[in-house]
Amino acid sequence: FLYAIFFSRNLSYYYMFKTVVNSIIQPAGFYIVALSSMPYSNIYVMFLTLLYVITVMCNVFLITIIFYDHRLHVPKFMAVGNLALVDIVLSTSLVPGMIKTYIVLDNFVPFKLCLVQMYTYYTFLSLEEFSLCILSYDRFIAICFPLRQESINTNTRMAYIISAVWMFCIVIVLYAVTSIPALSFCGSLKVNSYFCDYAPVLRLACSDTTSQWNFATGLTILFNAGPLIFIFLTYMGILTAVFRMKNNQSRYKALATCTEHLILVGLFFIPIFIIFSLGFFGIIINSNVRTVCLSLSSLLTPCINPILYSLKTKEIRSRIHSLLTQRLLFILLFWRLSVLLPQ
Repeated sequence: FLYAIFFSRNLSYYYMFKTVVNSIIQPAGFYIVALSSMPYSNIYVMFLTLLYVITVMCNVFLITIIFYDHRLHVPKFMAVGNLALVDIVLSTSLVPGMIKTYIVLDNFVPFKLCLVQMYTYYTFLSLEEFSLCILSYDRFIAICFPLRQESINTNTRMAYIISAVWMFCIVIVLYAVTSIPALSFCGSLKVNSYFCDYAPVLRLACSDTTSQWNFATGLTILFNAGPLIFIFLTYMGILTAVFRMKNNQSRYKALATCTEHLILVGLFFIPIFIIFSLGFFGIIINSNVRTVCLSLSSLLTPCINPILYSLKTKEIRSRIHSLLTQRLLFILLFWRLSVLLPQ
């Protein structure tokens, strides 16, 4: 009987200890503190807001043109439209939150909203990288296999590729973000970033985060090195095909179709590559400089993308010209009728 009492008490102590150990300390939210020491940070955020407005307007315009013009329902413009949609959501995941933090001066983000922002940003950041890969694949097929382009790169195949990339990014990033609620946060709640960033939030946890860091490192390599290697290999194939051409005019024309894509790749990857390379070699970078470079990399490319593809692409330019001509003729006709008709 005494043994049973002793055993039951120890068993209850064990379960009490297990409950305390397994309890998760989940905060109400986090405080965004990056750029707080940077002078005129509100002016910088206003500049990003201007970029955001241009991004949304131009990308919506580009998507509308591609959607309504059946002549643009080809694999290349399916990839361009996909990139435009990704650009809109990627910018939206950052700028409204930055306006709230640095212009409204409310830097508190509730815990669940922080997870939503983190998931949206990293999902569409990875989609941005893979969307640039899809465009390089389209250029590779068009230049290296011009006679078989329509049979290799069909609308159906491009739709399958885009869908597969979306599913992959949505699932992989979801797995990474859903590990955050399982951690305890018993110390500082100040996130040293301009949004609810994964790594700065992970540094605040007082639980064991070894598995999360290992998974994040693998994803960083996959989502940065993978697309860069793929784009590099496709352009090696493109250059090989171009230098085999005997006509210089054909070479120039083939390379000219790749310029807008190469500009986007450079604008997106070069700041990220420089920042992470300097950090890898132990070179200390001012936190404000790092934040400005990374935020510009995430927001400048979505703004420039529709401008490049609208102004440098012949099909888009001709469609814009025809739309403007039709609207102008309609306005002139309406004005003439209003003048000629009796009052």
